[in-house]
This record gives sequence, structure tokens and C-alpha cells, in this order.
Amino acid sequence: QEGTKVLSKRKQNTSIVTSDLLHKSLLKSEQKNWNNISPTYKAVTKRIKEKLEELHNMYTLNSRSPRIRFGENVYFEENGCIFLAKADDGKGNAKILFSVEDLGFSVAFIQRIRISPDQRYMAISLKSENSEEATCIIMKLGNLPVVEKVIPSVFSFEWAANDVLYYTAQKNLKCQNVFRTTFTYQEHTKLVYTEQDARFFVDLYCTKDRRFLTINSNSKTTSEVWLVDCRHPFESPALVQARTTGLIYHIEHRKDQLYILTTHGEPAEYKAILTDNCIHRINLDDYWRSYRNIASSGKENWQLVYALERKTKLVDFEMFSDDCIMFLKNAGHLYLNVISFVSHSVQSIKLPTWACEFELESHPEHTTSTCYFQLSSPVHPPKRFAYSFKENNLIEEAVQEVPIITNCHTTRLLAKSKDETLVPITVFHNKNSKELHRRPLLVHVYGAYGIDLNMSFKEEKLMLIEEGWILAYCHVRGGGEQGLSWHRDGCQHNKLKGLHDLRACITLLHQVGFSQPEHTALAAASAGGVLAGALCNTDPALLRAVVLQAPFVDVLNTMMKTHLPLTIEEQEEWGNPLEDEKCMKYIKSYCPYQNIKPQCYPSVFITAYENDERVPLTGILQYVQKLRKAALDHASRTSKKGNWIPNIILDVQANGSHCDSSWERSLNE
Repeated sequence: QEGTKVLSKRKQNTSIVTSDLLHKSLLKSEQKNWNNISPTYKAVTKRIKEKLEELHNMYTLNSRSPRIRFGENVYFEENGCIFLAKADDGKGNAKILFSVEDLGFSVAFIQRIRISPDQRYMAISLKSENSEEATCIIMKLGNLPVVEKVIPSVFSFEWAANDVLYYTAQKNLKCQNVFRTTFTYQEHTKLVYTEQDARFFVDLYCTKDRRFLTINSNSKTTSEVWLVDCRHPFESPALVQARTTGLIYHIEHRKDQLYILTTHGEPAEYKAILTDNCIHRINLDDYWRSYRNIASSGKENWQLVYALERKTKLVDFEMFSDDCIMFLKNAGHLYLNVISFVSHSVQSIKLPTWACEFELESHPEHTTSTCYFQLSSPVHPPKRFAYSFKENNLIEEAVQEVPIITNCHTTRLLAKSKDETLVPITVFHNKNSKELHRRPLLVHVYGAYGIDLNMSFKEEKLMLIEEGWILAYCHVRGGGEQGLSWHRDGCQHNKLKGLHDLRACITLLHQVGFSQPEHTALAAASAGGVLAGALCNTDPALLRAVVLQAPFVDVLNTMMKTHLPLTIEEQEEWGNPLEDEKCMKYIKSYCPYQNIKPQCYPSVFITAYENDERVPLTGILQYVQKLRKAALDHASRTSKKGNWIPNIILDVQANGSHCDSSWERSLNE
């Protein structure tokens, strides 16, 4: 604006140096504080570590890792090694194809495995705990497997043909370039697609029948898909439907027809949440007849095949030659819907009430007659199930060496939020526990990006159940537990609804007799820190302690810094405070850092990572300093006898990153 003073280069540089010195000073202060405090917990740490190792050896080590079936061959990964075995043989006859340690990647773990159609090549991504970027290793299989190629900074990859691999390159948390590389005859790598919009992230998928490789460019709310014909992998990709704001779609293929999973629908219907997701079908002959004129694949030609019920979350789906299996979540319960393309029928199967998470096993062959998957919960180790298309039934595969959890009770509740919306809660507790109102309660929350609260098996959750704790998972708006509308109702200008939901959930838990405020702790990670931190400001009396991992607690300042890698991309989740004053005021109304005030806070324990690319450490350091000062100010003002001052502790890990840690690192944390 006219009359605005522009900082000179020298003043700008001085500001950066001052900021850097402040950061180092705060970090040094917190590290010193941690070194003074941590010895206090040595005895309890030793006991917990021994118990967790015992549970890990009992459950996780004995659980079977997912299999990749290819005809008579089965590929699987265990302890950093990839094995090949015959489907009918046990582990004893398995052949080692790859070892992380043998190749000198001892600090990395295997993230993704893709086998070429003729099984002559295997592509593997390796990821270290200290980086978001993975390295892709291509192995040439045979009597003596050898490394054919190493590609750094890769996110996703798929085989388009026996010796043609497509992959996306990752840089600064973004994936915007797709490359094609070949191995037979003359090795050659070519750039085939570039995404220009910073809000969009590109990944790859191969349709179940391997007819098409899809290049998927997605923002938080919009998507666009390009197809590569795997019979002609060197031809240019073809666009299915040009991106339209608010329209999300994904592609599958079966018997010369494209099946499109999409949010497409009339505006009134979409807002009324009559269909969050639908499967549409278009005829492939028409599509390729107009390869250069994509009008026939546009949404105006989509034919509705099946629509989900209201408030239903589509967790995953798998296409087979005559059937499609949909994994669904409704009001906290998990279901299988089997859609027959032959009889045009839909069969719905309710899965065990304890189940909270699915993990679909890889089925490279779409003609298989059985679909394998694993079910788990925070306190139930993964259990393998199979659905048989021939028998039309669900089979539970017994694994004798893994003990069955029988003493844990699962309860599902609905809390009424401020606007009367019913919010699901999943509760676990020991069946033998008496006087539940006196038991300690650990509440979990996330509520962002349309992502479900993580409810996979964790040894520490089972340990808490055995020691008499109650675990509660609050599926608040902003997450994805009840479909896309659940996310929309808790993002941008609706963010406060997630906070109201969390308050209602904890209040209901106490009302029905699950613990009480002085025995209640709240756990959150990453973006879950927004709601957890906001609740500490608005309702500190509901909690006694809060545990945060890499928390996002300074929303306003972070979203004002466009030089950070995720700021532009995340405007669809939080809004754009730089261009919208109303948005700025709204973020300021709930942002944890902005609303700290002198009052009696719960105790807070935060784990952060020095090199976290997603949540800047500076924001966490400043949050801890401000929170501690507010708590001390309150204590000095009230100065009553026996006045309680909360512990506010920050543990900054020199290594590790924002993503999931290995078992050893998470055990140490």
C-alpha cells in the first residue's frame, strides 16, 4: 500500500538472525529443562518399557504380515526382509529376495512393494525415520536377485508393463512430477506429467486388472485423473474428467468399462449429503474411440450403479472380475458390502463389533475367488479374515500362537454437540474393572483433513487396559468417520464445531460414569493438537493432563507464512488468513497459541522433532513458553495454600520425523 515502509535488506537479515538466535535460545532452555526432569521418571519408564516389550513379543511378533499373492507365488515382508514362498508352503521354504541390512540401509524400513506383471522385477521403497522422502530400489529377480536401479526421493510407483515403471518424485513434501523409466534393451527415463497447481499432490495407481495406470492429481477437495493404457505404456496419458472444484473421483476398470468412484451429484443433494460417494460406469469403447476428444468420459455421461447410505464412510474398495468389495464404516461399526456385477445384488455383512480398523491385503490377480484382509482395534492385534465369493461367506482364519483378547469390553456412545449433532465415541475398558468413575481415562482426538482417528493396534493401549484405564476415541467433525460431509462440517469456517464436539464427548463420558475430570487425560498428534490445545484454553477443568505429539498449535502464524511447503495446499482445510480478514479473525478465535491466558491449565507433555518438515518446531517452542508463563502467572495471582501448578514438559527429539516411527523409536518415546 502507498506510504508503507519497506524493510531494507539489512533490517530483513537482522530480523532473520534475531529470530534464529531466539529459536536456538528457546531450544537450549527446553533441552536443559528436559534433562533436569526426565530422571524423575526413570523407575516408571523402566517398568513400562519391560511391559511393552513383553506385549510386543506376545502379540505383534507373532502376527502375520500381509501377503502379496501372484498365482502360486506369495511375497511377504518381515523384519526388513522380503521373502518369496509357494502359496501352499510354510515359512520354512521361503527364499530371501531382499534385505534392508545387506544393502546398507539398516536405519530404513520397507514402505511399499510392487512386483512387475511377469515377476522379473520388484520395486521397493525404503524410508528412514528422519526424512519424509523415500528411496526406490528396483531389483531384478532370478536365482540371484540383483539391484538394477536406485531412484532417490520417490513417493509412489507402479508397473505399467513388465519392464516399464512409472514413479512420482517428491520434494519439499510435494509430488508434482511423474516419470517413466524402462529397463529392458536401453534404459531410459522421461518426464510424462507435471502438475502446476501447488494445492495439488500427484500419486499413481494401477487398476486391479492392470489394464490402466492412473495418474491422480488431488487437492483436499478436487481431483483429476489421467489414464495410461498399460498395453501401450509409451503413449501420452489421456484425461478422464477435467478438474472441477469440489469434484473428487477415482478410477477402476473391469471388462472394458471404467468404474468411477466419485462425489459427483446435484448441488442440493450433495449439500444434503444424500450421496457422499457413488460408483459410476462409462463404456470403454466410447472412451477410446474419442481418445483425443474426452467428452464421452465426462461426468455428463456417467451412469449411476450404486450409492452409499447417508453418513457412511467408504474406507476402501477392491475390484474383482465379477464382484466389488466395499469396506464401510457407519456409526463406528465396520461393514463389508459385496456388489455382484453378475446378479446385480448387494450383500451387506456386519464385521465383529470389536473391529475398528481394516487392512486390505494385496490381490494382484483380479480373478481370485477370495478377498483377504485384517481387522484390528487399539487393543486387539490384527486378525486375518477372508471373504469367499464362491461360498459367499466370511471366514476367520485362526492363528493359534496369538492369544485372544477376552477381557476387554467395547462400548459405542453418541454425544450431543452444541448444534444437536450426534458425535460417535468408541470406548474400551477392562470387563473386570469396578467403580469405573474412579478409573483413569485417556481420551483421543484428531478431527482434521477428513482423516479417521488412528485406531490400529498399539501395545501401550492394551497395557493401559490391563492396568485398569479406560480408553475413549472421539470421532469429531473435521475427521472422516462419517463420510465427506463429516469433514466439511469441521473444516475452515466450521472448525469450532470440532471443538464443541470434543467438549460434548468428554462431558458425556463423565456423565455416564467413565472417570471424572481429575482422572482424565487427552491425547492428540499433529493437527489433532489444534482441538486439544483449544480445549485446554476453553475448558481446562475437564482435564488433568494432555499428551501431544508433534502438535499443530500455532495455526494463525503458520498459515500466514506462504514460504512453508504446506501453507498453500492447506488453505482448503484452514482458510487463507492473508487474503480474508474474516478468516483471520475466525482462526484467531480458536488457535491454541493465540488464546493462552492466565488460568489453571492441565499438565502438558509434548514430544516434538527438531527437523519436522510439517509442524515447525519454533511454533511449539513459543507455545510451551507462553503456556508455562500463563500457568505460573495464574498460580502467583491466586497463591492459595496447596495451589496446584501444572507440569509443562517438552521433549525435543533430535532424530525422527513427523511420520510413523519404528517400533524401537516409539518404544523409547
